[in-house]
Amino acid sequence: MPDFAIIGAGAMGSAVAKRLIDHGATVLTNLEGRSELTIARAKAAGMAPVGREELAKAELILSIVPPAEAIGVAEFVADISSGLSAPAPFLDLNAIAPKTMQTLAARFGGSAVEVLDGAIIGGPPVAGKSGPTLYVSGDGAARSRLLEDYGLRVRRLDGRLGAASALKMCYAGINKGFVGLGAAMLLAASRSGAAESLKAELAESLPDLDRKLSKSIPDMYPKAYRWVAEMQEIADFLGEDDPGATIFRGMAGVFSRLADDVEDGRVLVRQLDEILGSESAGAMVMP
Repeated sequence: MPDFAIIGAGAMGSAVAKRLIDHGATVLTNLEGRSELTIARAKAAGMAPVGREELAKAELILSIVPPAEAIGVAEFVADISSGLSAPAPFLDLNAIAPKTMQTLAARFGGSAVEVLDGAIIGGPPVAGKSGPTLYVSGDGAARSRLLEDYGLRVRRLDGRLGAASALKMCYAGINKGFVGLGAAMLLAASRSGAAESLKAELAESLPDLDRKLSKSIPDMYPKAYRWVAEMQEIADFLGEDDPGATIFRGMAGVFSRLADDVEDGRVLVRQLDEILGSESAGAMVMP
């Protein structure tokens, strides 16, 4: 049975690990300096805590962390792989721009580590459902086939390193950008006294959109802090000459404000929940 290594035992990383473990694989991780919540997640998923150097002996190392931590993880893996004649391939599955992916890959220059570009589209794996989908690109994308043998849905993309990251930027820009736009305008409606009328109009003329916002906005609260860097990555992906980049720098600000609110007071959360008819305002938020 193969040993996979996963760096990042958050909601997604631990769920991906559990899917692999449930299909017979062993999943290694390093928990030095990690929070009690992260350690508990890793334990619940069945991940095996090991020393730093042991990770490099796995069949494949997966990085599943917030975008702002992706480069740091790559540097960590490059360090533990240094000097090994046959180190594990490294698959970055984080929401980063192709340019950031190239910067990340450069951290392995001169080493024997094979770097793969990946993206996860969909929520964390749950029992009875086949998703999410892992997209993988790069010259060694075929190495991801092993993940399919252990319960994950993988699609390999034609194209060089960065193709999977580009797909993720485009998809997240539409999906998460829509959530940020919806939250911003609902808060504006609350400030201006138009909330009740707006909600009624959405329910009547755009019922599908209304249902999506009613589910997606409360689901976003515990993730808002992670989406800040993701919006910044999308802005970088679009580039300074694209006016759309300004939109996503603004979205980063929207999510930053909401993340701060989730941690301190939940004033904005209560406003949104009042409009949406959600009961999440008093719920415990698990980052």
